[in-house]
Amino acid sequence: MRLKIRHETVYRFETPAAAVTQTLRVTPRNHEGQHVIRWRVDIDRNCRLRSAEDAFGNQTHVFSVEGPVDDMTVLVEGEIDTQDTSGVVAGAVERFPPALYLRETELTGFDLDIAAFAQAVREDASDDPLSQLHALLGALHREMTFDPKPAESATTAAEAFRLKRGLCQDLAHVFIVAARAIGVPARYVSGYLLATGDMPEHEAGHAWVEAHVPGLGWVGFDPAHRLCATEAHARVAIGLDSLGAAPIRGVRYGGAAETFDIKVKVEDVSKGRGYRRF
Repeated sequence: MRLKIRHETVYRFETPAAAVTQTLRVTPRNHEGQHVIRWRVDIDRNCRLRSAEDAFGNQTHVFSVEGPVDDMTVLVEGEIDTQDTSGVVAGAVERFPPALYLRETELTGFDLDIAAFAQAVREDASDDPLSQLHALLGALHREMTFDPKPAESATTAAEAFRLKRGLCQDLAHVFIVAARAIGVPARYVSGYLLATGDMPEHEAGHAWVEAHVPGLGWVGFDPAHRLCATEAHARVAIGLDSLGAAPIRGVRYGGAAETFDIKVKVEDVSKGRGYRRF
């Protein structure tokens, strides 16, 4: 596929901010099965974008805008060629050994209920780690409901599992905790997805998981849609959880009542398909 992506975030402040500083992880990188044709990041304010890599090898951009700032728009757009690799991610930037991705975070802390769930799934599956992960993917899809409605605050994996529903990021967090509970390194992935068939539309970007399988390496699993990552997935950033791979994070100085609108469009221009928002 050739995916054409447009991602616009509009910030508004009821009381203008004195200054705004943002870190962006919105620029994809090349690896086997993904080649960036063109990509640009544009801020509608007079500022300088400083490019760097974070600890995980994600491409980042940092900028600061001096106020007063009553509104601001961040626009990201470009095209990516993708190929189906059956979920296997090879040739990507790797800064750490797989064992690092067994590390817990506040959002992906160990949970007895998730651990018991994962152990039960493993016992019913074969001894093959890949088969166990596929079984976990199916069981989690049955156990939890994907709800694309945005939450008001960050939800931990344990909280989402008790609710039995959540955003794509919540299902990704639960899958990560479950995989780590059976000794499989797992990490969070943020990016974009071309919505096809009966997939529900998302309000913003998409999220899934990569788990490390001996002999294969990193393999992408999408708990929200019960499938391995495909050519419809455009991989952008990785981290231990959603905070580490967040597309946009930052701070404001002064100001009040911040709101933002996100619009994402993904189009497969290789086949002339119309885009759908996700």
